[in-house]
Amino acid sequence: MRSNYLLSLLTFLLALLVVFHGVVPATARRQLEEEEGEWDWGRRSEDDDDKKGRSSRAQGEERFLLQRSKQIVKTEAGEMRVVKSVGGGRIVDRPMHIGFITMEPQTLYVPQYIDSSLILFVRRGEARIGSIYRDDLVEKKLKTGDIYRISAGSTFYLENTRERQRLHIVCSIDPSESLGLGSFQSFFIGGGTHPTSILEGFNRETLANAFNVTESEVEEILNKQRGGPIVFVSDSHSPSLWAKFSQLKEQDRLQQLKRMAGFQPAPEEEDEQEQEQEEITWSWRKLLNSVFGTRIEKRSRGSGRGGSSSESPDSYNIYDRSPDFQNNYGWSVALDESDYIPLKHSGIGVYLVNLTAGSMMAPHLNPTATEYGIVLRGSGRIQIVYPNGTSAMNAKVKQGDVFWVPKYFAFCQISSRTSPLEFFGFTTSARKNRPQFLVGSNSILRTLPNPELAAAFSVSEHKLKRFTEAQSEAVILPMTGETAPPMKKEEKKVMKFDLKLVRVPKVIKRFGD
Repeated sequence: MRSNYLLSLLTFLLALLVVFHGVVPATARRQLEEEEGEWDWGRRSEDDDDKKGRSSRAQGEERFLLQRSKQIVKTEAGEMRVVKSVGGGRIVDRPMHIGFITMEPQTLYVPQYIDSSLILFVRRGEARIGSIYRDDLVEKKLKTGDIYRISAGSTFYLENTRERQRLHIVCSIDPSESLGLGSFQSFFIGGGTHPTSILEGFNRETLANAFNVTESEVEEILNKQRGGPIVFVSDSHSPSLWAKFSQLKEQDRLQQLKRMAGFQPAPEEEDEQEQEQEEITWSWRKLLNSVFGTRIEKRSRGSGRGGSSSESPDSYNIYDRSPDFQNNYGWSVALDESDYIPLKHSGIGVYLVNLTAGSMMAPHLNPTATEYGIVLRGSGRIQIVYPNGTSAMNAKVKQGDVFWVPKYFAFCQISSRTSPLEFFGFTTSARKNRPQFLVGSNSILRTLPNPELAAAFSVSEHKLKRFTEAQSEAVILPMTGETAPPMKKEEKKVMKFDLKLVRVPKVIKRFGD
């Protein structure tokens, strides 16, 4: 009886250790799917500085936080905001904007192409994305954690397929191929009075001849859409061509597109449903043939590494990947071109880091790439150092904040005492990133020869060795009471409350250490 009781207590203790010593990516995804709170999505606008004067955060030590955002799209069905990168200059090897897309259930971001390449990261929800790849229409289903690339100039559409869940997407926007007309420039294929289709720029006679229809039919198509770039596709909100199309099953939808494009003749005897669809068929057929110039074809699913040269690239789920590094204080994942081939075309890498409460990413530097990060969950602090050894930034960050770190600059991320810190981001190189750590068991200070390094610090070799080898952990380190920043009263209250919940029974204490 006593042995069973002791076994139960040990099991309980082990469970507590699992809870306190970190999470794995699969758990992180499950937490995202269960979260109820909404994001701020970088809602600090460009006009804030003009209204209140340039803030101390913008001109002070927090200059590596990207705080200026612009609302690109806003409708009842959703919105898109863009956090702008800093201007050009030698310190910015490659500017990158960060986009935040929010879409209500059963909504559509209408077909368009833009002058910048995108790398999408599904923060929460499920989506269906259709894009033109090598003159074919390809549809992919995306879920939480998926990463997917859209090249500049490639026509695409995005749909939130969930009935009761919003879709949140974070994306990198690479302006290297842009026209320089803003953060990026959208060219809408579908549209009407709002948004305006690029077809609207041609006169009616030209379009009537091109589509082989009457001018009145052209007028009817180009003036009907008034809902904006993001629209509802459910009948309860807005009965439309897209609503009927999206309600078809996947195979039926692709077959219908083939028929609309004129590659599959309709049966001689059509039922009533097909007759109803016939009135909208002509616009799709002409649009796909004249504008896309495409042959609709269902492709086989590509591999997680991007598919072969004859297949369309697939998505890559970052939460399904085992951590590249993991210990009791957190984990990290980094994707490069060898993991996901489409990253090679953009020249951009992707990473995800989770720090448990009261831990830190050891001070390090990136010798090949600038890093852009978005805080997905929790709060903490980021410290960046100038080349001359002075502090460039020591700023608090919270969920939704965007930061950037130039290559060569030393920096570290620290989670708060009361919550983990999870951040996702992009790097400006698709090659394998080899960060140089300044502290820890894998530190470059341990690799350098002791005599030369001791002379550089003007201390004895023995003293230097004790100093550099005191830390036994690597990459992600614990924060001791002496090194952790002082807690505020609010944090102490939360900590005290947490300790009450996990107070160890006296019977366990009797077993000693």
